[in-house]
Amino acid sequence: MKLQLTDEPAIGIIGGSGLYEMDGFGEITRQAIPTPFGEPSDQVVSGRMGGRRVCFLPRHGVGHRLLPHEINHRANIWALRSLGVRWLVSVTAVGSLREEIAPRDIVVPDQMIDRTGTAAKHTFFGNGIAAHVGFADPYCGELREKLLATARSLAPKVHAGGTYLCMNGPAFSTRAEAAFHRLMGADIIGMTNAPEARLAREAEIAAAALALVTDYDCWKADEAAVEVDAVIENLHANSVMAKRIIRDLVATIPETSSSPSHRALDTAIFTDRKIWPPQTAENLAPILARYLAES
Repeated sequence: MKLQLTDEPAIGIIGGSGLYEMDGFGEITRQAIPTPFGEPSDQVVSGRMGGRRVCFLPRHGVGHRLLPHEINHRANIWALRSLGVRWLVSVTAVGSLREEIAPRDIVVPDQMIDRTGTAAKHTFFGNGIAAHVGFADPYCGELREKLLATARSLAPKVHAGGTYLCMNGPAFSTRAEAAFHRLMGADIIGMTNAPEARLAREAEIAAAALALVTDYDCWKADEAAVEVDAVIENLHANSVMAKRIIRDLVATIPETSSSPSHRALDTAIFTDRKIWPPQTAENLAPILARYLAES
């Protein structure tokens, strides 16, 4: 499998298929990236914006044809890493679990609760190479601060921090589940960001999330339960703002791999390099490139 690694750290954006349709994004190419973990959600759309190389990947595929549990997160993150992505912004729709976080607000979360129960599908390791990355702080602090500052300069209401709870879909929560999630201390809820953040950390990609609030889930007695029409309407309104934020954010992201996330594997790999299975090492070549170069 031919790798496409580059010395220029790229910026990755995962989100809706229309995110890359913005002014200032040029030199566009579309690439189907085969991976050892199967096919990504769709082609990666790469180009240049503000002098930086940016790679967009539609999480649910063009036309939103993939349900949350059908997304091949490993293939998505592997494909982006193979293209040299070192900084990643996940643009994600969420429900609010707090009165003060209203639909059409923006949240830049700093913590996460993963209730998907699908950890076996959300790691690159195993098959002879054991690694346990630190994940106490699931998002890159440096990228979060830049994302937060950019969002605040453009959006009317932005919340700094908050706990993102990742649940299994595709159905929305029951009222009892929503009440439980509030008791757990979660502030927003979605179905996709935990796998992306975990895999990004393993791939030594600095990641942050731009959460677009679409509804109040179903916990709020004086609000209607989640309805798809209302979610889509609010998501479309927020997507316009998300494009502006991304456009301005790109210029602020460092051109070097300067985050602690970029060396997340330094103390994470337990298996001695001498006994790494060749096929596993080959499959993880974009992630393990600097370790393989040292051998």
